Amino acid sequence: MPFPAGFQCAGCGEWNEIVVDESAGGRQSYVEDCQVCCKPNFLSVCWDSSLGEFFASSELES
Repeated sequence: MPFPAGFQCAGCGEWNEIVVDESAGGRQSYVEDCQVCCKPNFLSVCWDSSLGEFFASSELES
């Protein structure tokens, strides 16, 4: 089941909406382009079981 989540672009600071596929596990890493500036962001996505939500942190892909 997909879950809505989001991240702040490490390049321009804009908020980006994403959908996380829980079937890939509670810890995921992948690259997602910013929907505003198109810079590639390396995302680390983690499941917080106490809140029942995914959280994503981002840094610019080098």
